[in-house]
Amino acid sequence: MDALSNPAKSSVLPENFPILFLSSLVMLMEGDKLCNQPEELPGQSVSASERTTPSESALAPEAVSEPVESLPSALARYGIQLPAEQVVLLDRFALLLWDWNQKINLTRHTDYDKFVGRDIVDTLVFAEFLKPGEKVLDVGSGGGVPGTLLAIVRPDLRVWLSEPIGKKARVAEEIIQHLGLKVPVFRGRAEQILTKEQFNTLTIRAVARLRQLLSWFKPYWPQFDRMLVLKGPGWVQERGEARHYGLAHGLALRKLKTYTIPTTGAKSVLLQLCPEERLVGKKDCQLRRC
Repeated sequence: MDALSNPAKSSVLPENFPILFLSSLVMLMEGDKLCNQPEELPGQSVSASERTTPSESALAPEAVSEPVESLPSALARYGIQLPAEQVVLLDRFALLLWDWNQKINLTRHTDYDKFVGRDIVDTLVFAEFLKPGEKVLDVGSGGGVPGTLLAIVRPDLRVWLSEPIGKKARVAEEIIQHLGLKVPVFRGRAEQILTKEQFNTLTIRAVARLRQLLSWFKPYWPQFDRMLVLKGPGWVQERGEARHYGLAHGLALRKLKTYTIPTTGAKSVLLQLCPEERLVGKKDCQLRRC
């Protein structure tokens, strides 16, 4: 097993993230690939001049008297700058999701302000801690958040979606097809696909309590390297519950980032769960090469 270096973390994405990301990506492309590198995904790598990401202070939107009516204006309010082609894809995704949401309950974030302040901000936090070229399984993707959004803002990643509710999985598939992305969607529980495929990271947002997650995935740790789990302020109680039932034994649980949800003021925490034997230093989880 080789370890992949992880860039320093400071804000939702550090100012020097594009440079670190591109340099790491070039090195990876020249060497071995992680877990069955696919064809190049739509979109281009982001240069330092194209991408800027919000600092913690920039996440507080300026007060406005009227609803935000476009994605670019909402991104500007939160201090987020992305390449134009990614903004177009994100806008198309939002409109398709909202259209389907009138038929199937997929999201409560049905305006640009909530879409940026919750869905895009959360996605960028995941993206900050994913290494170039990772193979990622998004667990319980629903209509595609954060999985499809990750595939848009990080086209170097190999993202798979898993959704057990058939009608939601079909919506995610249709949206992905409309966007021209190469993102497989598995209709079923994530545990089922883990019997056939290996992944570097499972991304998990708003799926279940830590006790349930660790119970579900306990038999499948040989098939993936780590979990990145987004939680609210109750994560400490969930950690205690998981420890009480012995489900965290042998796992290193690390808090990677705490940030404020701009639209509500509540705190969110990104947690990493990694087998202790894979932990390098305090927080870096060694990822396998296939």
